[in-house]
Amino acid sequence: MPLICAITETLLAYRKCFLYTICVTSLNWLVLIAWKGILMCCSVDLMHLGGQMTDLIYTEKELVQSLREYIKAEESKLAAVKSWANKLDALTRVSTADPEGYLAHPVNAYKLMKRLNTEWSELESLVLQNPADGFVSNMSVHRQYFPDEEDETGAAKALMRLQDTYQLDSEAFSKGKLPGVHSNAVLTVDDCFDMGKTAYNDADYYHAVLWLQQALKQLDDGEEAVVSKADILDYLSYSVYQMGDLPRAIELTRRLVAIDPSHQRAGGNLRYFEQLLMKQLREMNQDYQPPSEEPIQLGTYSRPKDHLPERESYEALCRGEGIQMTEARRSRLFCRYHDGKRNPRLLLKPVKEEDEWDSPHIVRYLDSLSDEEVEKIKELAKPRLARATVRDPKTGVLTTANYRVSKSAWLEGEEDPVIDRVNQRIEDITGLTVETAELLQVANYGVGGQYEPHFDFSRVRGATVFPDFGAVIWPRKGTSVFWYNLFRSGEGDYRTRHAACPVLVGSKWVSNKWIHERGQEFRRPCGLTEVD
Repeated sequence: MPLICAITETLLAYRKCFLYTICVTSLNWLVLIAWKGILMCCSVDLMHLGGQMTDLIYTEKELVQSLREYIKAEESKLAAVKSWANKLDALTRVSTADPEGYLAHPVNAYKLMKRLNTEWSELESLVLQNPADGFVSNMSVHRQYFPDEEDETGAAKALMRLQDTYQLDSEAFSKGKLPGVHSNAVLTVDDCFDMGKTAYNDADYYHAVLWLQQALKQLDDGEEAVVSKADILDYLSYSVYQMGDLPRAIELTRRLVAIDPSHQRAGGNLRYFEQLLMKQLREMNQDYQPPSEEPIQLGTYSRPKDHLPERESYEALCRGEGIQMTEARRSRLFCRYHDGKRNPRLLLKPVKEEDEWDSPHIVRYLDSLSDEEVEKIKELAKPRLARATVRDPKTGVLTTANYRVSKSAWLEGEEDPVIDRVNQRIEDITGLTVETAELLQVANYGVGGQYEPHFDFSRVRGATVFPDFGAVIWPRKGTSVFWYNLFRSGEGDYRTRHAACPVLVGSKWVSNKWIHERGQEFRRPCGLTEVD
């Protein structure tokens, strides 16, 4: 079944899905609309707030202005609040100068979430000690649009997802050093500690260790922080214990006891860790070995396995590794003009078609959407964006899922001539009717946005995936990528299991259109064998 990716500002994709055992066509039109930066792999997913985060930049700017007015009214009392205003004023001047460029860096996106969810709330409490009506009223008006704790947690997990996929160490991340990106966005000791706590509270001790260790390093290097060294060591020592490194857990706990001898847990934990280590050494008939003096970093501990069996190959492809495009395969790929089997609308202006992969056959169409169409689709979708859902395979109920984090909206052809024109173009290029198709879905993916390997057809059997045969479709603005994920017989082509890589820097908009089997009987007749 065909999958077309139509890239607007970076990528647009169409997907064709076949359902059940008869010939089904379900076209998916993926529209990357607002995109800056790096994406490695043609796939679908996004971050929780996505396109609406730009509005938060201006909201924060307005709040800073309101804060300045409050300071003028209460100048003698608000020395502490002034420091907040000076810091945030400088920050928002940078962010509003180029909101999309500012939010393109994942550290800036995370810190925006953190500020609006945590720090502004702390500031509000300070103001309420002797409230000023104007500022509090302005805060109350905007609070309904603020990100909540779930959003801040999601932003933190997005950074960890990027860290895993693109093998970024915490120190480089904390300094804003991303591949191909130079930025002043940094994570402070307190930011790194909060990242570690987010992972710790989710029993994700692997990432907790990485970020708590980075917080400790920056604190040891002399950086000022609100969090104490004792608190960092408390969380870090237990996380290291959970990773099975008893010698290092003992060493960290001893540092904690030295700093705070009266710590309520440290003494008990130290005795327990030491007894447990001695027991293990006796059972294995080994001598005590002191912990490594090398700092904890990416690769010190093995990342725990998760639910995705192809995780390593999937992430390697996202990094541009393991691509199975050989010279022999490349020699079988061609480019041509495509007129949709002499479709009247394509005869005078056929589309440019390029082969991307030989088997399964994947093609790319150039100039699928204009910049004006992209902007109109974004304009129509943005006010309606809501958290995207997936169908629970056990219950059939639509629900949110951690492996697909996005916001989406649905657009009807009657709403605007652009949508009607896009639907017609899909029909012309694919030769499939859209009369029985679902509405055009528009989704926005921000920092860390991804869609893990999945099928676009509904079946009950096992699968092979794009990571298995090493295909990567690179995003190119204004193009579309198309493939069939069902054979003519209606059987699923399990090779077409595919994934969207996490957005490393920037934001992408994707539009999908599913064209179902009804009405395609004479346009793509069934085959005689299972794999026709």
